[in-house]
Amino acid sequence: MKIKKRLFELNLPAGKSAFLWGPRKVGKTYWISHTLKSATIIDLLKTDTLAEYVSRPALLRERYQNQKGFIVIDEVQKAPQLLDEVHWLIENKGLSFLLTGSSARKLRRGHANLLGGRAWRKTMSPLSYMEVTDVDLEKIMISGLLPSHYLSTNPIEELRAYVADYLKEEIIAEALTQNIPAFNEFLHVAAITSSELINYINIARETGVSHKVIRTYFDILEDTYLGFRIPPWKKSKNRRMIITEKFYLFDVGVANYLSRRQPLIGSSEFGKAFEHYILMELKAYQAYKNPDIPITFWRTSTGREVDFILGEKELAIEIKSSPRVHDGDIYSLQALLEDGPVKKLCLVCMEKEPRTLASNIQVLPWQMFIEQLWSGELL
Repeated sequence: MKIKKRLFELNLPAGKSAFLWGPRKVGKTYWISHTLKSATIIDLLKTDTLAEYVSRPALLRERYQNQKGFIVIDEVQKAPQLLDEVHWLIENKGLSFLLTGSSARKLRRGHANLLGGRAWRKTMSPLSYMEVTDVDLEKIMISGLLPSHYLSTNPIEELRAYVADYLKEEIIAEALTQNIPAFNEFLHVAAITSSELINYINIARETGVSHKVIRTYFDILEDTYLGFRIPPWKKSKNRRMIITEKFYLFDVGVANYLSRRQPLIGSSEFGKAFEHYILMELKAYQAYKNPDIPITFWRTSTGREVDFILGEKELAIEIKSSPRVHDGDIYSLQALLEDGPVKKLCLVCMEKEPRTLASNIQVLPWQMFIEQLWSGELL
């Protein structure tokens, strides 16, 4: 079991800078050390380095204004005031920066200088199917796809430490919320309800805080790249649509650990986790290949639902974890087709061979679906 070369590519024109965001342990630092070997790296996780730059941001200009190569500032959210110096160095000295971070919340809420278009925005995702050898789906459901977790012989301990470090380093250290016990309980409830329509009132009741606070907690997860909302498709001409968003944690292993699920293949809990895993591939594809393509879901007020739509009905995806697809499994895709043209319809499943059903619906084994997605055959 090995990791291949990561799919992430920076591809910056000469003289251009970029922000690189992503959750902790997704592999940003490893990628930088193995790809940008000649770059100057300023690591703000080192307390002494952080202390000197926080107390005197001008040191960045004084030390590097005559620099010729690339400069990386790791965990830049810890010293937002450095961004004014970065701005000056880009404008006046033509320097190029890669600014990495695992939380944009402090920068956004603190009205930090986000460089006004002078830096591209990039995101690194957990591992893709295309980045690992000998893919073990059952292992993925337990470990998730953060590199160190997937490669670990004891992923549960890795996940336990990860959640503890996240609470300590992102939530407590950055003072994103004062009520840590409530936020901890929220993480558990958010994991249980991951992939479901967000019900702020019910989650508030389970967590013991107001629904307004719950909205803030979801914002914290998004700002620290530990989760994301999937909006509903709203453009139906013939049907009344659900307008509530869904929420997913960023990694299926983290979600299963926090929810205390063990979704072994064939179990009742596997279907939800399998859908989550396929969405992880869609999000990685979006991040690396097509950042502007929207990912939505289609759900009518009567309960018809298609799991995901990519683009403006370019690709509709229904996900089934059963080893055999039945006629009833395509009803929602057919209903979507009645609501207007769809370029391609796919049912992703655990069957071994591809086939085509009514309404030109392609039944694809999950491995083949992922390979065709990344090769450009589906979009």
